[in-house]
Amino acid sequence: MKKNILIIEDDEFFRELISKKLFSRDFSVSSAKDGEDGFKKSKETKPDLILLDLLLPLMDGYEVLLAIKDNPETQSIPVIILSNLSSKDDIDRAIKLGASDFLIKSQIDLEEIVSKIDSIIK
Repeated sequence: MKKNILIIEDDEFFRELISKKLFSRDFSVSSAKDGEDGFKKSKETKPDLILLDLLLPLMDGYEVLLAIKDNPETQSIPVIILSNLSSKDDIDRAIKLGASDFLIKSQIDLEEIVSKIDSIIK
């Protein structure tokens, strides 16, 4: 069965890029362009993994992560933060709130993202 990945990312180009890569690797992909919609979709679709940006409209990534981890229906879903924020404080805060990993967009390529997803949902 295909694994379902939810991408919560406001940058349309980046969201499309990741979606195409994941489709090509036989993942099922859904996406949201703001935090509120992303949290709603996490409850509706119960994805196998969530890729989450931190800088989002309506509800930032930290708020989304907290809401996902506080909700019994979604708390077990692994969340990988994918952001350009890269300070130790940002990374520590995300991990403390329950993120499985923290990837910095400018320092990672699509292959590495796919391989990280594979290792987490195997």
